[in-house]
Amino acid sequence: MKPTPNSSLAWQSKLVLLAVLPVAAIDVVLQCHFFVRNQPSIAIWTLGLSLLLGLVVLKLRAATPAAAATGLVITASLMFSTVTFPYQPWHTAMVPVLAVSLLAYFATKLGRAKKERLGTAESRKGRAASQVAANLGVAAIMLGFNVQSWLIDSHWFSPSGLAPIPIFAVGLAALAEAAADTVSSEIGQVLGGRPRMITTLHTTEPGTDGAISFAGTLAGFVAAIIVAVSGTLAFRGDLALFWISSAAAVFGLLFDSLLGATLERRRWLNNDAVNFLSTASAAAFALAILAILPHPGVG
Repeated sequence: MKPTPNSSLAWQSKLVLLAVLPVAAIDVVLQCHFFVRNQPSIAIWTLGLSLLLGLVVLKLRAATPAAAATGLVITASLMFSTVTFPYQPWHTAMVPVLAVSLLAYFATKLGRAKKERLGTAESRKGRAASQVAANLGVAAIMLGFNVQSWLIDSHWFSPSGLAPIPIFAVGLAALAEAAADTVSSEIGQVLGGRPRMITTLHTTEPGTDGAISFAGTLAGFVAAIIVAVSGTLAFRGDLALFWISSAAAVFGLLFDSLLGATLERRRWLNNDAVNFLSTASAAAFALAILAILPHPGVG
């Protein structure tokens, strides 16, 4: 998840932000209007906790003000979209989003001096809005009210009697992949030694697009599992929800490296586009599993 140096592809970052932020913002407005009229406590908890997370991220300088605001909107959208009853705020997407944020923060801080020498360290100003949208946006889109309703009503991915918990695996997979990608990249640069290209297995320099290391990949797997566990517990799901989101996140992590080794190295895609497509691949993989095994139960 290092910044992409090629400014000629900055339009891709803007496109990712444009694809995510309006959708999430509209969803928040509509859902807030609904819950204020029907159950105002849900709107208060959602907006309050999302704002609190945004302020903490801003205080820690983990994101720019625009990125913190973007994260606030996306978090609120995800929380509204994962409301279950009886309602408790810690049984929403706030928990896996918090897990992703914490993993990304500590992984980014680890070994910063070495990353600065390599020229791969994240900006001291924190993440940009496009980076936040690239990593959390797919989850917000796939769990948005309209998309989630269509997925449930189609009966291709989840029997109506169990909806919407199995569908949550789609968004959880995207969130788990985002954490796995960040942790894999950040840890790999510090502890991974000489990485290898995923396409050729030839050794290369740390921080090279498409390069993987055993330590980094293992750390990414662990991060995916942590987010999958946190989401499964938060959503009151079962083992099916956990393993579907975990497997899809691992697929997305490997797909991210493949995109990095091919399209990103050729400067056809920038890092934000790669991250967005990688989380999308994790969501698509989860959907494919749900389509093949359409009856995962709930705990």
